[in-house]
Order: sequence, then C-alpha cells, then structure tokens
Amino acid sequence: MARKDNTTMTDALKIVGGGIVGAGLALLLAPRTGKETRKGIVTFTKGIGSKSDKAVREFGYDITHFADSVGKKAARILHNGREMSWDAKKEMLTAIEKGRKGLEKQRHKLSRLIG
Repeated sequence: MARKDNTTMTDALKIVGGGIVGAGLALLLAPRTGKETRKGIVTFTKGIGSKSDKAVREFGYDITHFADSVGKKAARILHNGREMSWDAKKEMLTAIEKGRKGLEKQRHKLSRLIG
C-alpha cells in the first residue's frame, strides 16, 4: 500500500513540476508581455463584437426589407384581385344583359306566333 501511495505522490509531483517548467518556458519564450497579450485579447474581442453587431444589423435590415417587399406584393395581389373581380363582374353583367335581350327577342317572336 505504501508503494502505491509513493507512486501516486511521484506522479503528482511530475505533473506539478511539468506545469511549472511549462509556465516558465512560456514566459521566457512569449512573443509579447502579459500586458500586451491582454491588450491584444481585448482588441480581438472588440473586433469580433463589432463584426457580430454589424452582422446582426445587416440581418435585421434584410429581414425588414424582405417583410416590406412581401407586404407590398401582397397589397398588389389584393388590389389586382379586386380589379379582376370587378372586371369579372362587368363581364358577367354584360353576359346577363345580352341574355336578357336574347330572351326578350324570343318572347316577342313567341307572342307574334301565338298571336
């Protein structure tokens, strides 16, 4: 049991030691200072934020434009539908009037035949 505890402790020390050595090497080999790195991260984050804001604004504009376009087309279709229905009504009234005149002629013919 003591051997297992010893192995676990050795592994833990290796991990901590590796972390310390890695951190030291990172500090020595870092291309910029910590302050410069933090400033770079902030600048990068702001750039991403402004790009996402721009994308959201453009998307909103596109959706608004699309909705306006659909609304205008729907109004145009409705207006054309009313005009078509008025034209259809006029044609129907014309046909009824022609039919009425035809029936009137036939009534006159029958009344002359009957006497």
